Amino acid sequence: MDIQTLTFILVGLSFALYMGIAVWARAGSTQEFYIAGGHIPPFANGMATAADWMSAASFISMAGLISFMGYDGGVYLMGWTGGYVLLAMCLAPYLRKFGKFTVPDFIGDRYYSQTARTVAVICAVFISFTYVAGQMRGVGVVFSRFLEVEISTGVLIGMAIVFFYAVLGGMKGITYTQVAQYCVMVFAYIVPAVFISIMMTGNPIPQFGFGSDLVGTDVSLLDKLDGLSTELGFTAYTDGSKSMIDVFFITAALMVGTAGLPHVIVRFFTVPKVSDARKSAAWALMFIAIIYTTAPAIAAFARVNMIETINGQDMAGTPYKNAPSWIGNWEKTGLISWDDKNEDGRMFYAHDKDTRNEMTIDRDIMVLANPEIAGLSNWIIALVAAGAVAAALSTSAGLLLVISTSISHDLLKRNLMPQIKDKEELIYARLAAAVAICIAGYLGVNPPGFVAQVVAFAFGLAAASFFPAIILGIFYKRMNSQGAIAGMLTGIVFTASYIVYFKFLNPAANIPENWLFSISPEGIGTLGMLLNFAVAIVVYKFTTPAPQHIQDMVEEIRYPQGAGKASHH
Repeated sequence: MDIQTLTFILVGLSFALYMGIAVWARAGSTQEFYIAGGHIPPFANGMATAADWMSAASFISMAGLISFMGYDGGVYLMGWTGGYVLLAMCLAPYLRKFGKFTVPDFIGDRYYSQTARTVAVICAVFISFTYVAGQMRGVGVVFSRFLEVEISTGVLIGMAIVFFYAVLGGMKGITYTQVAQYCVMVFAYIVPAVFISIMMTGNPIPQFGFGSDLVGTDVSLLDKLDGLSTELGFTAYTDGSKSMIDVFFITAALMVGTAGLPHVIVRFFTVPKVSDARKSAAWALMFIAIIYTTAPAIAAFARVNMIETINGQDMAGTPYKNAPSWIGNWEKTGLISWDDKNEDGRMFYAHDKDTRNEMTIDRDIMVLANPEIAGLSNWIIALVAAGAVAAALSTSAGLLLVISTSISHDLLKRNLMPQIKDKEELIYARLAAAVAICIAGYLGVNPPGFVAQVVAFAFGLAAASFFPAIILGIFYKRMNSQGAIAGMLTGIVFTASYIVYFKFLNPAANIPENWLFSISPEGIGTLGMLLNFAVAIVVYKFTTPAPQHIQDMVEEIRYPQGAGKASHH
């Protein structure tokens, strides 16, 4: 069977499964819509959290980034994994004990202020939209290649599917769908990696194959890659070109951003007890590690295969008329293009600044094209497509739920329209999700930057706005609302304006010489976070501490004696 038919079958079957789960697990109350009734077992919640976490950026883009950036791409791996440890140790159990549905709910009640709640709602919606744009883009890329439709049509199909199960099922539908999506995803990521690892190094475990010698030679995979990279004018694959301070700041922004991301935090409210929040964080970390430790191996395998396919074994360039089918297939999507500069009819891939380079290759295709480049069977190629769609949809659903709960629960129920009933609140939540999906779709068709970069900005914004407010809220009981509000506003305005200036207003100036303290826009969230802490503490010093009843409440969260049930007030 050809790839397109197989993809239709596998993606269609996975969609039917997600739809079936959504109908089976549809939400009947706001409690089920927001936090799945708080009855999800830790193992299932760990799997759902991993799926929520393994977004299109992790599944599609991360190995692509590492493949193109080599050593420098490692910051994404370290930051995103480290953040999970931080979240599990410092935040999840306390927030679960506090028993609120959402991050703005925690901030509004902890800082006894509707203004703080509103600022948190704005931050949550802003971060979630930035993030969801990257996910929708991922859906579009997958569909455009494998179903051979326009990227915009692909985004529309993705919107329709997410709309169905997020709006119908709420958190309950999303959780069980995400368990299914994780299974699809892990299978789709690991299977091709194992086959390629055996083909290239003879080792069936990709994590070990990555450091092994190539079959029939005594040259290790990474030495080979370093040699190819330097020969083609790139920096050696295992050397970094970023400054140490920038590596540190990007890693910290991704780490702290993870711990402040509203759609990940809300997952810890779906389990019955505080101890279950810790357990599900441990399970999630294990499930994420399976995929994350495979990413560098996939990146290296794909890069060697890609260079040798395009440039030929002898590095003289492959004649375009003999180009493998995957090049033609991806050219149709516009994500690969060939410009025959020296008119010799041969393709050649080298460093951008080098006049020899004739190929433009989008980094987001590396994972998806990997099985095709390595010449694996069509069913594996279709499986990867189903996995990539699962990755993008699982995170989109989680983010859209954050947007809809922030608007229906935090803005309307807790702020503007306190008299609305449960049923009305549920209608508003579904309406908000519907509007959010339309905006997300628009951003998916006209995205700001490529998938992982857009997502990195969302992390920077989360790091600069939420993280300090949550940490101070839990560990500094005297912290007051004036300090928290001033800190959040300073952090998000500073970080957003730095990113917008270098990425959109003046992209020509986006070079290390012009950056503040040599910190790139991807890493600036860490500085935003430090400013947030500083402003919050200074403002607190000049205003009155939090009231006594708030300090007592914080004291109670910090020394948990069993779990409070998630509540409306």
